[in-house]
Amino acid sequence: MKRRNLWKKLMSMALAGSMVIGLTSTLTACGKDEVITLDVYSQLANYSGLQTGWSADILMDKFNVKLNIVSDGDGVYETRMEDGNLGDIIIWGNDVNKYATAVKNGLLFDWNEDDTLKEYGPYIKKHMPDAITRNQNLTKELTDGKEDTLYGIADAVATSSEDHQMFFYNWDLRWDLYKQLGYPKVNDLDDYLQLLVDMQKLCPTDDAGNKTYAVSLWPDWDDAMVMYVKATATAYYGYDELGVGLYDSDTGTYHDALEENGPYLQMLKFFNNLNQKDLLDPNSMTQTYDKMIEKVQNGGVLASIFNYSGSLAYNKKEHTEAGKLMYCMKPEDASPIVYGMNTQGGSYITSIGASTEYPDLCMEILNYFCTPEGRMTYGYGPKGECWDYDEEGNTYFTELGKKCHENKKTKMGSKHEGTYSDGELQAAFATWSIDAENPDSNGETYNSDNWKSNVSEAETEIEQDWRDKTGCVSINDYFEKGDYVVAPGTSFTMATKDDELKTTWSQVTNEIKNGSWKAMYAKTDAEYEKIVNSMIKKAKSYGYDTCVKWSKEQAAERHKLEQQVTAKTSK
Repeated sequence: MKRRNLWKKLMSMALAGSMVIGLTSTLTACGKDEVITLDVYSQLANYSGLQTGWSADILMDKFNVKLNIVSDGDGVYETRMEDGNLGDIIIWGNDVNKYATAVKNGLLFDWNEDDTLKEYGPYIKKHMPDAITRNQNLTKELTDGKEDTLYGIADAVATSSEDHQMFFYNWDLRWDLYKQLGYPKVNDLDDYLQLLVDMQKLCPTDDAGNKTYAVSLWPDWDDAMVMYVKATATAYYGYDELGVGLYDSDTGTYHDALEENGPYLQMLKFFNNLNQKDLLDPNSMTQTYDKMIEKVQNGGVLASIFNYSGSLAYNKKEHTEAGKLMYCMKPEDASPIVYGMNTQGGSYITSIGASTEYPDLCMEILNYFCTPEGRMTYGYGPKGECWDYDEEGNTYFTELGKKCHENKKTKMGSKHEGTYSDGELQAAFATWSIDAENPDSNGETYNSDNWKSNVSEAETEIEQDWRDKTGCVSINDYFEKGDYVVAPGTSFTMATKDDELKTTWSQVTNEIKNGSWKAMYAKTDAEYEKIVNSMIKKAKSYGYDTCVKWSKEQAAERHKLEQQVTAKTSK
């Protein structure tokens, strides 16, 4: 008898006369002394090895399980595919390409086999029906209608499709320096550039005496284009990345990356202008994300279009109590994108491997992280230790939780080894959208920025100054009062590229990325123009026009689906 079948038989015996409840692990009851190690292959993880810290303690306590995280380095996917074993749990970076190959090669577990979802994933089955349907429809699409098997659940699932997510293109900058400069009016990117010049003059060095820069980038997340360049176009124009260009949800217009005076090249020149004024971190092209974050935390970066590489990293207690703050201040002409909520979820998928010996255990773990307690624990740490609900059902941080949220290097105390950061779940599970409603609370969402306990009063004088000057009480309030673009949430999925297009795509996008980085660091306008023209010529020779044609086809399909959603919500 195979181990999987033996496990299921033991479970059947243990569960006779009882019901499985999502939060209680009956799996551990039938093998209390047996610690199971599950391999989690995650394309989103930045870590490899056994999960440690507080989340490891929770997993051991609830499931008697250890998670071995396998990150997606060079050749990892190919090797695991060849072995026919992707892992016990798989977390995909998108729902095409590698995911599609795994589906077609039978390497994923059918969640409905032996009623696994029904018995061990009851919360998912009851509360995520649209996400389930979407995955089954995706299987139909990938198998030309031959199957409608359920192979996983998407990330960022919403409880309602009528609202949008929180803004995270936040245009964070050092508000204390902006205040010292007298709150100058910033209409466009030219004004923004001058503001950054003036801010650097006010604060030329960081906490450790190192030189400050207006912005610090990292190449880790570059895909078809340089991520930070295209994201700045998204933050300014509200155009979303799609293929080898940017897509306007309002009109359906597609702007390819190398379009003359198009949004991508406009932003590339903006970063070159920053470099020519010594405002761009010279290590941006070679440093890791972690190295960049260290610089933000030490005050070496004065602005960021993202909250996670801006205010969330900088606003430690020692900074805010000293009157320093990174907070949003966007140019007047900017219309950042914000993504519509979608009950079908996003493009990341969590699956179970077909070769796992413990499909029920895997399902029960996934089910836990889809419950409100599991989602909160994933985001903020152990309940009762880091967060809880008051008598009215409002969510709040404990004293420890507040410290951990402000500084992830905070020690977790005697109950858990290491810091909060050490215990964060490295698998990168993503279930409910952070802006989805938490049914265990008093109408609040999973996003701590909007909890009543966190927006009632400003915690420092410098935060109060931001409120007084902007007339807003929260980040969401600030952006809601300005211009922004909502990209409707749909079931859109990029089509799978054939082998010929994959080869062309790789050559073209590598040229765009390499050429963009070189152009960014050009010392003169003439040198910049020479590099850009060379990049365009080479990309064209590799088949750029073919990539653009395919991208425009995807944009047209996405626009059709978005129009359908817009028509429904406007009724």
